[in-house]
Amino acid sequence: MTDTPPTDRTSPLHDIHVAGGASFTDFAGWQMPVSYGSDLAEHHAVRTSAGIFDISHMAEILVSGADAAAFLDYALAGKLSAIGAFQAKYSLLLDETGGIVDDLVVYRLGDEVFFVVANAGNRYPVVEALTARAASFPGVTVDDQSDDIALIAVQGPASRSILEATADLTDFSVALDELKYYWSSDATFDGTAVLVGRTGYTGEDGFELYISTGRAAELWQALVTAGEGTGLIPAGLASRDTLRLEAGMPLYGHELGLDTFPVQAGLGRVVNLRKEGDFVGRASVETGPPAGARVLVGLTTEGRRAGRAGYPVVTGDAEVGTITSGALSPTLGYPVAMAYVDPAVVESGDPLFIDVRGTKIPATVVTLPFYKRAAN
Repeated sequence: MTDTPPTDRTSPLHDIHVAGGASFTDFAGWQMPVSYGSDLAEHHAVRTSAGIFDISHMAEILVSGADAAAFLDYALAGKLSAIGAFQAKYSLLLDETGGIVDDLVVYRLGDEVFFVVANAGNRYPVVEALTARAASFPGVTVDDQSDDIALIAVQGPASRSILEATADLTDFSVALDELKYYWSSDATFDGTAVLVGRTGYTGEDGFELYISTGRAAELWQALVTAGEGTGLIPAGLASRDTLRLEAGMPLYGHELGLDTFPVQAGLGRVVNLRKEGDFVGRASVETGPPAGARVLVGLTTEGRRAGRAGYPVVTGDAEVGTITSGALSPTLGYPVAMAYVDPAVVESGDPLFIDVRGTKIPATVVTLPFYKRAAN
């Protein structure tokens, strides 16, 4: 049995956020910054310059041992044995029914060492599932290091120049201008090891920095100092949510869950059915969801009234779907939403509406993402 998840936890950067005037919200038992005054300003900063996020609530699990690669091929939906050292891969942890326990990012740190990053709210289910599945792989160790690691994200067009200018952030094993998307580099911050991934959850270029909790505040301050004059500002969960929504990135508990098959969420490509051997959930994924199961789509509307999570999607008098995430897009200037809808209405092209508190707002199905940054 796993430990009971703690409540009212605070980040190792909490005092910095308080001093910076942040307002806080509960997120998976953590008190995390929701904004520092203007979530719109924070959103625009990430799109035009850079934002710095505290995401230390995320969970980090080290998987190691001679059979670590084979174990993760069995435990996860992707083929983790195929990625190279310091490469990262987005993957899914499924249950036996094909439902999504969590979506993850996995870094390979060596031949026999992998670093699994899970969502804060799913830390204990992920650790429990990985530990149970490792029982068939006696050479594998699953080590939950979440309490010892802080995570800082710097996201936006100016992010690389900020990291390069950060005092005492040195010894990169791969130069940042050579580091590809979804790859990582070793580095040090004033003698402390840092893992720097060119990854993120905003739709912009950016980096995520893993460091021991005891040095996180110093690294944050060094990054902020390096970002002076670039437009870098602290950003909270409110802007992070609108950024990921514009980028069409799913959020667990909204677009993903135990009752969701990967293919319904547009994540069928994440499941590798070509890899040899069994993996948890394989038989159910191959069978597929029930006929007529709803699928995730993007919706846009005119005006300023945005559909929110839980709002019905209708055609005529029939409810044919539900909004999972929605907002007035700060970048695009019109409302956007993700929704699960009956596949028949997508194929038929029948007019759709979002029921916004009794008012039917015409909606158009669009291909995700809503926003995609220009190539460098």
